[in-house]
Amino acid sequence: MTGHISYPSGGQKITVKDGKIQVPDEPVLGYVEGDGIGPDITKASMRIWDAAVQKAYGGKRKIHWAELYMGEKAAGLYDGDYFPEETKEALKDLLVSIKGPLTTPVGGGFRSLNVALRQDLDLYACVRPVRHYDGVPSPLRHPEDVDVVIFRENTEDVYAGIEYQSGSDDNRKVADFLRKEMGERFFEDAGLGVKPISEFGSKRLVRKAIQYAIDNNRESVTLVHKGNIMKFTEGAFRHWGYELAREEFGDVTITEEELYSTYGGKRPEGKVVIKDRIADIIFQMMLLRPNEFDVLATMNLNGDYLSDAVAAEVGGVGIAPGANMSDNIAVFEATHGTAPKYANQDKVNPGSLLFSGVMMLHHIGWSEAADLITAAYEQVVTSKIVTYDFARQIEGAAEVRTSQFADAIIAEMQGDLDLDQFRSERDQAIEKDRKARELRRVSSPLEEMVASGRIPHTVADLMNPNPVSVPAETNVEDAMHLMREKRISSVIVRPGDDGQWGIMTQRDVLARIVQPSRRPNTVKVGEVASKPLVTVPVDMTLQECAEKMGGSNIRRCAVTDKDQEPIGIISDTDIFASVEQFGLPE
Repeated sequence: MTGHISYPSGGQKITVKDGKIQVPDEPVLGYVEGDGIGPDITKASMRIWDAAVQKAYGGKRKIHWAELYMGEKAAGLYDGDYFPEETKEALKDLLVSIKGPLTTPVGGGFRSLNVALRQDLDLYACVRPVRHYDGVPSPLRHPEDVDVVIFRENTEDVYAGIEYQSGSDDNRKVADFLRKEMGERFFEDAGLGVKPISEFGSKRLVRKAIQYAIDNNRESVTLVHKGNIMKFTEGAFRHWGYELAREEFGDVTITEEELYSTYGGKRPEGKVVIKDRIADIIFQMMLLRPNEFDVLATMNLNGDYLSDAVAAEVGGVGIAPGANMSDNIAVFEATHGTAPKYANQDKVNPGSLLFSGVMMLHHIGWSEAADLITAAYEQVVTSKIVTYDFARQIEGAAEVRTSQFADAIIAEMQGDLDLDQFRSERDQAIEKDRKARELRRVSSPLEEMVASGRIPHTVADLMNPNPVSVPAETNVEDAMHLMREKRISSVIVRPGDDGQWGIMTQRDVLARIVQPSRRPNTVKVGEVASKPLVTVPVDMTLQECAEKMGGSNIRRCAVTDKDQEPIGIISDTDIFASVEQFGLPE
């Protein structure tokens, strides 16, 4: 590089091959010190990252750091330029960098440096992992249930900045067009904004979220939206998300609908479940049932609210990590502000930047070093060695400085910390939690839908999967024994000589066997069954199904797959229970 940036001579740059980053054993990574408290937390964090790499790999791997310049330090070097072109080029060239908090310059015409960074480098995904660390104060009863990664679209939505101020000429032009040409109605002198949500922007965000879930053994990706109200923007995001999953990841994903209807609540090994939730529901769920969710993918504004709100559940943005990413470039960052009143006091919690570095280590494939830091951090905090912000909330805490906190973590890593045990206990806890959720889905599917915030919309959401079927030549007595044994009120009758599917219900037995005094062991179910079998497709809405039942004067339908094979039964009782619980779906 020329100008003020120079790369260290010993390292090698990260490259890209076949869409994947190729990381040498001694990569050059960029760092921006940051403003305000930036120097304090950056120095402390870099010491910890370097110590973790040394401990994990015994000197076989090493990070070579290249200082880049943004914010106030850049302005002093580049004649007032807070985001110099040289830094932009270095961020693109190095591919992986990390930065401390930055001050947005005061004065008209200046964009937020974070917004400028995202837009100028097209860092379209803001990635925010949020999880609880042992010992960290939390307002939740069970903060350990929070472990979610939020993918927030960075370039569209209301953040696109397409606004028209009330009273301006441009506002009057837009308002006049909307009223006269489009027939829209709204109050006079309203400020107007445009909310662009594109297929391109939505799909690349969801693609990144699904790939992350696959690479990190996550169970599910949830599309968060307000599509029940904004059908052509947020509703389109939901539609495009499902479409992307089906078209590009169809061999490794299933929908939540399929999870219940096809697999009876049991997630097939290696499959990622794609589901969606209304935005206001997800806020409730992240308080009530946070362990139901693994990866969230959402638009810009939802993601902004959600990432900070969930972080508040597990210690606040002071320890919340984050990154802004494109397909290849990744800039990790502290997610909080510069806190200038604490600048150069060696006082604040370095957690946000520290764990952004942990994210960075995972990103380059150095998970052993990343896990060392996490394990050591939890040991130190549970020992009540903390910075001032946590010391105020933990009885008997030993308050330490930023640099001393880094010393404690490094000492823990260099001591007798058992990383294998840490990883084993973590994996066992995850597996235990997953099995508990699966058991609930299998044993009480409707109740589990209610508890997890899923609102039934189609027959597949409510049907009883894997219906019991018998050959047409089975005698009625044997079928009755089977129904009693299985505690079911009907059986599907497979096609006989007439080639028609049928259904035999308890009411059929009463009307066609008991009332006419026929012997059930001498009559075949094919003679008693109602035919032809009334069927509905898996994606039929509940309203349409209810209409079909009423028109056919029946109480239950068979649900069929694309090959017209019965895969479930839905009854009027199922629909009644759903409407009573949720109301009519929109």
